[in-house]
Amino acid sequence: MLNVPALEAFIVHAKAATYVGNGEHTTSCRPGSHDLRCADGEWTYLDSYFGGTDFIGEEVVYFAGKPVWAMNYYGRILRTDLLTAAQAGQMIKASLSRMYREDRFLGGFEHTENDLTYVDTSEGKADSFHGREFIRRGQEVAYELVYHGGLIKD
Repeated sequence: MLNVPALEAFIVHAKAATYVGNGEHTTSCRPGSHDLRCADGEWTYLDSYFGGTDFIGEEVVYFAGKPVWAMNYYGRILRTDLLTAAQAGQMIKASLSRMYREDRFLGGFEHTENDLTYVDTSEGKADSFHGREFIRRGQEVAYELVYHGGLIKD
């Protein structure tokens, strides 16, 4: 039986150590993908995505070499006149690092810096969830990402 609290703790650790923590990229597992990897004991995390300003990807957690959890996501800049990809990335990293310090990775989170506000909303728990993150400049939504995922069972 999978220890879900241990899984959740590892997901937070891995997310903080990879994209948010400017983790080291690993060898691409698919042509054209950007891959980030984190391992700790029997746990391994792989985030593999395509694109930049508009991007799509998948995160997978393995326990003892077996895939046990995954999340798919698609994000894009909606208003290039209000937000650049670099500004969005900076705001996302600042916001998620604060959320991960709360030892969680799912929504119900808001963070504001200057005139940018990051919001993450989700439904469900680590075993089955879906959500949306977005960034507003003032009252205008300039970036959004939708995601969904959960446990993988044989």
